[in-house]
Amino acid sequence: MNIPKLVITDIDGVWTDGGMYYDQTGNEWKKFNTSDSAGVLFCKKLSIPVCIITGEETEIVKRRAEKLKIDYLFQGVGDKLSVAKKLCLELKIQLSDVAFIGDDINDVALLREVGISASPNNAPDYIKEMVSFTTKKCGGDGAFREFVETILSNQDKSWFKNLLSSI
Repeated sequence: MNIPKLVITDIDGVWTDGGMYYDQTGNEWKKFNTSDSAGVLFCKKLSIPVCIITGEETEIVKRRAEKLKIDYLFQGVGDKLSVAKKLCLELKIQLSDVAFIGDDINDVALLREVGISASPNNAPDYIKEMVSFTTKKCGGDGAFREFVETILSNQDKSWFKNLLSSI
């Protein structure tokens, strides 16, 4: 596995457990695992842009992306592959330079085209069968961080030592 030039992630089912929680007044809640923010930090330290592409459109995801200073956020997306192709053109990279983690049927087209693909452990079997690897962690339990660490751990082992010395 080469170090990607762009990391793309889905949100629901990857950064969250996929649940959608509503209170009696109509407020929506999502639980994020703070462990995943380290995956973003690792990418930033290595100058790898991070992109969220999600089918949902919520203020919650926008706020999380802003807090973590995510480079690119696309919400309400039906065709994730098309958005990824446009971003690759803008960045002057190929889809083969991209790593993507997704968990369900709306991620299939993009999972098939990227250089490195992954899914959380609780993704459906037909998704897990098509990806480069499956994380041990489930969505919402730090799967994004594990995704990034797995990619980076397949590189020269000095990356982690160098990363820690730069923090």
